[in-house]
Amino acid sequence: MNITPEVDRLIAAALREDMPRGDVTSDALVGRKSLSRAVFLAKEGGVLAGIDIAARVFHRLDARTSFNRLFRDGQAFRKGDVLAEVEGRSLVLLKGERTALNFLQRLSGVATATRAYVEAVAGTKARILDTRKTTPSLRTLEKYAVKMGGGTNHRRSLSDMVLIKDNHLALAGSAGEAVRRARAKYGRRFKIEIEVTSLVQARQAVEAGADMILLDNMSPVAMRRVVAWVAGRVPCEASGKVDLASVRRAAAAGVDFISVGRLTHSVRAVDISLEFLGPLGRGRNRAEAPET
Repeated sequence: MNITPEVDRLIAAALREDMPRGDVTSDALVGRKSLSRAVFLAKEGGVLAGIDIAARVFHRLDARTSFNRLFRDGQAFRKGDVLAEVEGRSLVLLKGERTALNFLQRLSGVATATRAYVEAVAGTKARILDTRKTTPSLRTLEKYAVKMGGGTNHRRSLSDMVLIKDNHLALAGSAGEAVRRARAKYGRRFKIEIEVTSLVQARQAVEAGADMILLDNMSPVAMRRVVAWVAGRVPCEASGKVDLASVRRAAAAGVDFISVGRLTHSVRAVDISLEFLGPLGRGRNRAEAPET
């Protein structure tokens, strides 16, 4: 992952949150010259995301820390796999441990969940989309993790495209009128997608010039009717309470995309730990502490 200034600021903020006034436990118990080696150990299987962020956590604390990636983002791993090795000052490893794991476990959880949905619709034309139901301030990272799991990013923000939803329709009137208003304001500057709940609304939207329609909480039978009428003129997206038990049925209805809020809003973190292998002497360690 490219560690952009935005991502680096997130890492710095997470470290400040965890150590507003240092690590009083480690500072009391561990010498400044102590060197250690530790490994990131998978306690269960999953798909990796965030390994470069974990590395950056330690490098922010001490640029001389050695971080050896044994797996890359997007790779599947099994229980017992060593994902990376880190060597350097014991204090640095202790101070960066929780922040690195919080990022790595959360993002790997997103990637792992995404991979399960992607595999569930394999063989259909449907692609799995994420949503804006992300952890505040972590959208960039969580959408990156979706891609590592094989998913596709939907809009990143309210500024990216027009997406007309039920509350907009309540204020604008009909689906057709909502699309016409948006097109009149923006022309072709933004793609226009609209949420519909019936074939009637879908017809109004497509005939008014929508670029994409979102089939909200429709049954597979209702989705098939809409997809058949649309006949490929615009892409169709299924959405609404989709889970692993229902995603295949949605895909079988012939939609082009399926958006899944569960990828980010309630995903379970993958169980990964940082296991210390004990202090090391200089001759056995690639990182060196200064003499003073």
